[in-house]
Amino acid sequence: MEEGLKQSITRISIYILWIIGILMALRIMGISSTALAVIFGALGIGIGFGLQNIVGNFISGIILLFERPMQVGDVIEVGGTWGIVKEINVRSTHLKTYDNSDLMVPNSDFISQRVINWSFRDPKVRRTVTVGVAYGSDIARVKEILLDIANTNSRVYRQPAPDALFADFGDSALIFKLRVWAHIEYLLSVESDIRFEIDRRFREAHITIPFPQRDLYIKEVRGSGANEPVIGNAGKRPVQA
Repeated sequence: MEEGLKQSITRISIYILWIIGILMALRIMGISSTALAVIFGALGIGIGFGLQNIVGNFISGIILLFERPMQVGDVIEVGGTWGIVKEINVRSTHLKTYDNSDLMVPNSDFISQRVINWSFRDPKVRRTVTVGVAYGSDIARVKEILLDIANTNSRVYRQPAPDALFADFGDSALIFKLRVWAHIEYLLSVESDIRFEIDRRFREAHITIPFPQRDLYIKEVRGSGANEPVIGNAGKRPVQA
């Protein structure tokens, strides 16, 4: 049986046994159905005033256990935080982050927020590494180098094959995007290795990665006087030459 399904069945069985045990204990104590109604009514008032978050997390946990949008071992992203699912409880879910921290996320967050499960059915993930090269560069050579970098990386999948795209004419550079597929476990290291290799290979090939820059051209307008104002377009104030 799948580990996630086994854990869900175990959790639900424990909670059902707890409920049955509490009801049996109340009956043994001789508490009548009327008294139970009063108790549950008081609990309802307490929920309405102070236990909304707890009950909300409990219900969300039941939904997660039944629908199972994530399983133990999945890599997920919730609220901008990445982590590996270690345990799904009724009130909260235990995540192990990539900096080895233990994070307890209230289950209501998984219902109310956008959750990305990076390994729900397939741990293979596509990532894009963006790089800009100077205008005038040999773009065919740039594409060749990028594809060679991807194909020689042992952690990059050969199928689907890597792809290098000429994405845009930027303000200061020609923008290329290198798309690769890799296992979610090695995602960050693959991106880092590719960037290191791009820097090294571009230096060897004398391909410049430019920094943002802006050229300013000053046009001198000669008039009858050194400080004679130059009248610009209609609606604009005069500009001193």
